[in-house]
Amino acid sequence: MSEADQNAVLRKTQIAPDTWQFFVNAPEIAQRRKAGQFVVLRVHEKGERFPLTLVSSDSEAGSIELIFQAVGTSTRLLADMEPGERIMDLAGPLGRPTHIEDFGRCVVLGGGYGMAPVIPIATALREAGNEIIGVNGARSAEHVILEDRFREICDRVEICTDDGSYGREGFVTAVLQELIDQGDSPDRQIDFVLAVGP
Repeated sequence: MSEADQNAVLRKTQIAPDTWQFFVNAPEIAQRRKAGQFVVLRVHEKGERFPLTLVSSDSEAGSIELIFQAVGTSTRLLADMEPGERIMDLAGPLGRPTHIEDFGRCVVLGGGYGMAPVIPIATALREAGNEIIGVNGARSAEHVILEDRFREICDRVEICTDDGSYGREGFVTAVLQELIDQGDSPDRQIDFVLAVGP
């Protein structure tokens, strides 16, 4: 792609109600992104700047993946963009990367579109040699996102929905409490917890 295509939307997919997955041409960001980092973007000249987590990147293709919920004016404007259109400003990667090491047994929890930052950190934890137990929560079945990718990363996955329409009824915190309560022996002890969500 040419420099004129910098910040261009390459693909967009609606993955849940009001929740979008975008792939954007951003070669420099794609080269340097680490788990836990984000970008700040502005859709147009009069728009506000807002942050989004970097879910993944492809350094060969020069693309980054963003997942967001269209809840305010700026995220709705972003959701309305079509492939080929350019995001006016895109700065990143920003923020301190998440500290990753071989902790042992890790529990990673995401609620709603909080799964977007969980995926890159869980991936990095897996690559560092950790055992990963994942808990993916949402309001209802139609709001569960990234389940297949989460299952590829984790040794075990629990799905929770507030209304019980998919997986277990209740909050991800109830599953975490069960895991903590079971951790009374060294082979079941939890060494690290990552939680992202409301």
